Amino acid sequence: MRNFEALSDEKLIELMKNGQEEDDIVEYLMTKYKPLVRKKARAMYLVGGETDDLIQEGMLGLFKALRDFNPQKEVSFASFARLCIERQLYNAIQSSNRQKHQPLNTYVSLSDEEFASELRQISVQNPEAIIIDQENAAGIEKKIQSTLSRFENQVLKMYLEGADYIQIAERLDRPAKSIDNALQRIRQKVKSCITKR
Repeated sequence: MRNFEALSDEKLIELMKNGQEEDDIVEYLMTKYKPLVRKKARAMYLVGGETDDLIQEGMLGLFKALRDFNPQKEVSFASFARLCIERQLYNAIQSSNRQKHQPLNTYVSLSDEEFASELRQISVQNPEAIIIDQENAAGIEKKIQSTLSRFENQVLKMYLEGADYIQIAERLDRPAKSIDNALQRIRQKVKSCITKR
């Protein structure tokens, strides 16, 4: 197995599609992008569900990105993978809302990137549409940041980085209950931002 880190993702996928070291390349890229999947799954709050359910869905989206990526298109694999992961997560949630998957019944997204993907009804390989989506995400992020207090913004940032409420409490030197309450307020404010959008 060669040193894959020296090659671009796009070059690795080209090699993989030519049948070279296919299993090793898939394993390398799945491992490389798993933190992105975890971040996006964590950014969604599920009522009565598990983040692990969403991680599995996100990994499926990542696998589809590996399978479907076209190196000839003018978009990076990282951007394509992000969109495929987001779409897979939202498709899972939409399916659950139709009662197909009980653990994924309801959610409130806590990440600006995830809000933006709700607005996506574009070809995932259209670079112009990707730029527009990034602008939409930035607008939503500003709206959320202005709605939350300074303390709530700090809590949200740490939560999205993967910290649980006990870790956040330790870092901010606040009681755990205070962090838990802040997360509840954040969810309500985020939900309000979505409905007023």
